[in-house]
Amino acid sequence: MPLIIPKTLPAYDALYAENIFVMHRERALSQHIRPLEIAILNLMPTKIATETQIARLLANSPLQVHMTLLQTASHAATHVSPAHLEAFYKTFDEVRSRRFDGMIITGAPVETIPFEQVDYWDELCEIMDYSKSNVYSTLHVCWGAQAGLYHHYGVRKQLLPEKMFGIFPHRVTRPSNPLVRGFDEVFYAPHSRHTGVCVDDIAQCPALRILAASDEAGPYLLSTENGRQIFVTGHPEYDKLTLDAEYRRDVAKGLPIAPPKNYYPDNDPARPPLFRWRAHAHLLYSNWLNYYVYQNTPYDLNTLDDTTP
Repeated sequence: MPLIIPKTLPAYDALYAENIFVMHRERALSQHIRPLEIAILNLMPTKIATETQIARLLANSPLQVHMTLLQTASHAATHVSPAHLEAFYKTFDEVRSRRFDGMIITGAPVETIPFEQVDYWDELCEIMDYSKSNVYSTLHVCWGAQAGLYHHYGVRKQLLPEKMFGIFPHRVTRPSNPLVRGFDEVFYAPHSRHTGVCVDDIAQCPALRILAASDEAGPYLLSTENGRQIFVTGHPEYDKLTLDAEYRRDVAKGLPIAPPKNYYPDNDPARPPLFRWRAHAHLLYSNWLNYYVYQNTPYDLNTLDDTTP
């Protein structure tokens, strides 16, 4: 939440330059406050686990958040009961007349399939087009980030020689950006994917900014200048044991899989993993909610305009 101090106080400019959230009294008095409307398009098969992970991060804020869970109508989920979907999820057709402060598009285990061959691709494209004029800021995660980069900016995914699997160090490349406010210069984040995006392809897109990247895992956090479209190539929402469960699942299936990097002490799967990305995951989501949703979204969502740069 902001610190409210006079704009003429010398500390105001100093703190603002350090990316510390300050607000002058006139703006504070003019603010209208209401619950934030956040839609979550949950494309993961493990819907209950994913919705819980994201809800945990959204809840770590003093802001009121009203969460609307969305599912695709063109793909039938098989890892969750129809009763759960009926009780808690809506389809796009049920919300297309509404507007949202923010939207989260999750990852999905379809990364090795060409985008156009994913059975719900057309529906997802329609939702992403809808988000440009009906959502103030959209956060795309993992495969959702690759899908958004491809659909909005033509950035293609590339098949990796081996799975990017583990916890990797990242460096903040634009420390003045509000999304990385409070981040350490080097921080850790989980990745679990067979594909990635190329820095050179991103460089060809003037609308995109790389805010954080890893020498090994590549670009991690990207955004348009206005923060209306944000892309996270990893899985900051993962719980402590999510990678462990994925690893043991693949081992049980006899798949060729190495232990997640930088995850188990001494790379020993018999030892409990280290949970060292939790703080920055919470910080990323709280920064997104505060800077790119709460502070900038209009009080009247009917006044939203198109997000095209």
